Amino acid sequence: MDANVEARSKHCLESAGSVREFGAAFQAEVAAIAEASDVPLALRELARSYLNAVMNPVLLRRRQLVLREAGRFPDLARKYHESGPRRTIEVLATVFDRLSERRELLVADPLLAATEFAFLVVGEPLDTAMFRGGRRRTHQGAQFATDAAVEVFVAAYRRKKESSRLHRPAKPNS
Repeated sequence: MDANVEARSKHCLESAGSVREFGAAFQAEVAAIAEASDVPLALRELARSYLNAVMNPVLLRRRQLVLREAGRFPDLARKYHESGPRRTIEVLATVFDRLSERRELLVADPLLAATEFAFLVVGEPLDTAMFRGGRRRTHQGAQFATDAAVEVFVAAYRRKKESSRLHRPAKPNS
């Protein structure tokens, strides 16, 4: 690769502004969920917003470039990961910890729960977009997929309701 192409690649990798901009808006949106009264609804809205942001064509191209050049620019790839994907997981973990404190969800490991949420929401669509050059689902298809992801997540982390059945004492052997 000539020096000019290398300089352009490095500049593109270093300009993580759109990742940081998305991160700030996303963090504010996530923070609101910590106190939501309807947690499943708030998670569905967050999942839709998260998927739309991750599937942004500019961010997809940047992600592809970072991955393609990670071997040559490992520090830049690390910075990109820390400012975007890793930071998202950390923010989600904080919220899931708070929802657990509020007894809305049962979360023993907030970081694991955040990772599972993120991958349920963006895993397949992002993987498909990365390999198919950014093809996106229809709006309806994306909505269905995020709703299904949230349904699975909530089912896994829903606080189990205590049984309301009365426990009868054992009958004496008379």
